[in-house]
Amino acid sequence: MQKEYVADFFAQLRHFLSQAAQRLIKGPPIYYGWLSFLLLIVGAGVYAYTYQFEQGLNITGMTDQVSWGLYISNFTFLVGVAAAAVLLIIPAYVYNFGPIKEITILGEILAVCAILMCMMFVTLDLGRPERMWHLMPIIGRPNFPSSILDWDVLVLNGYLYLNLFVSIYLLSTMYFKRKVNYRLILPFIFLSIPWAVSIHTVTAYLYNGLGARPFWNSAILAPRFLASAFCSGPALCIIIFQVVRKFTNFNVSDKAIFKIGEMICIAMGINLLLLGAEVFKELYTDSVHKAPIVYLFVGLHGHDSLVKWIWTAMAFNITSFFLFLIPKTRKKYITLNIACVLIVVGVWIEKGMGLVIPGFIPSPLGEIWEYSPRLYESMITVGVWALGMILYTLALKIAIPIELGEMHMLEKETPLPDDEAINVEYFN
Repeated sequence: MQKEYVADFFAQLRHFLSQAAQRLIKGPPIYYGWLSFLLLIVGAGVYAYTYQFEQGLNITGMTDQVSWGLYISNFTFLVGVAAAAVLLIIPAYVYNFGPIKEITILGEILAVCAILMCMMFVTLDLGRPERMWHLMPIIGRPNFPSSILDWDVLVLNGYLYLNLFVSIYLLSTMYFKRKVNYRLILPFIFLSIPWAVSIHTVTAYLYNGLGARPFWNSAILAPRFLASAFCSGPALCIIIFQVVRKFTNFNVSDKAIFKIGEMICIAMGINLLLLGAEVFKELYTDSVHKAPIVYLFVGLHGHDSLVKWIWTAMAFNITSFFLFLIPKTRKKYITLNIACVLIVVGVWIEKGMGLVIPGFIPSPLGEIWEYSPRLYESMITVGVWALGMILYTLALKIAIPIELGEMHMLEKETPLPDDEAINVEYFN
């Protein structure tokens, strides 16, 4: 009997992999063109990284004074994108909002890809990536529980496995045409809600715990991270959902998109409020700790490389907030898409360059070392984004046909050799 189950398992796995391979290699010309374009970018990024691995981080714009740059900026932004999947889970499973429940799987897969990209960016920022095993439990020697970095490793990996498990389970039930066992899956779905909050909270603590950096040493940094994440992540989802709807048969209802827009509006309002409170606290008290925020918004001692960036971000965020606030513009796709693009770019600047770099300026010795990304650094960064897009595209190429019922396991579709003991009930 046990041999029969083993034979069934491998037969089903072989059948699934065969179907998946056929789906991945077949598609319209735009599919091949999109993947080819992304692969070229990934290739350029790999070439740039081999040069960085050989020469070291000195090829980047980072220095001893500004030791975090474009890589950590993107890491911080993408943690927010991953955490934003919770804004689909809450209305879908807590309030049982049907239109969003149908698309949560797309958000779960996006969270998985975002976490993988986060890990890549952290690895890129290591001068000796081959020593990363020191952070791993059992085989390494992590400084747990006192190290916030180890907590970040724990919550990011935990969130990755949670989303992987939920995605694979839901897709497998659709593939085998079985009923979802909610007693099994709901605890993991509800666990992912506080876990999503934890990944961005712990990331904020990485900054917040550095007492010598007053720009980051703020009690509202974690709420700011969460509020901005619940803007940029869902805005990116709205764009992706429209692309999916246009190029596939998967139906994403207007109700789902507009409901996400309402949640973005609330989150952006909170984000702007928290940012304004932080700016007021620093400038009104007029303490010595105001130097980083002065450098960011108006420049300091003739150094003003970030001023144009942060004011662009502020203009984008405020404009998008009003576009989402007004029902007519929120429910009109032209203005909705403009608002989504503005939010993604604005929050990327605010949480990336606008957060990471000012924390290092001025240095504890009062020096001002300005940072700007260099060519190889930018090529590597774009390459990671392209690789993440490839992973998400390929995942959707399999997930969407399963959700639509176009890809499934049926006994009549599986020509198997007679000498393999196949239990037919496992195919129905």
